Amino acid sequence: MASNQPKTLFEKIWERHVVVQEPDCPVALYIDLHLIHEVTSPQAFQALRDKNLKVRQPSRGVATMDHSIPTHDRSLPIADPMAAKQIRQLEENCREFGIPLYGMDSPNQGIVHVIGPELGLTQPGMTIVCGDSHTSTHGAFGAL
Repeated sequence: MASNQPKTLFEKIWERHVVVQEPDCPVALYIDLHLIHEVTSPQAFQALRDKNLKVRQPSRGVATMDHSIPTHDRSLPIADPMAAKQIRQLEENCREFGIPLYGMDSPNQGIVHVIGPELGLTQPGMTIVCGDSHTSTHGAFGAL
């Protein structure tokens, strides 16, 4: 039964991105942009390897080094061994799966939830996912 009630922005974006909706199952949504950083992504890339899967649309993803890099004097090696490993792993994962990476020396490198709006990647009406607790800030730009 169709409703004559106006829809919220959330409802409009959600409905435009539904791929599969079956009774008693979670809805599958199309994701417009996947923002990736070095801390929460290794396990996802490993899951792809384990299942022998590829990233379907690598151009829909953007990776940046965010949490584990120095904020100044990047000419020095990363002192923390775990942080250095995370950075190397992100570089390897992005190379293997063809995902664009803004590395430490890239002028586009930055905080993962900030680079979307800064670089014009975040647009109204988009669905955006990222393994970062601040991802919801893209809602200020009319994105889910």
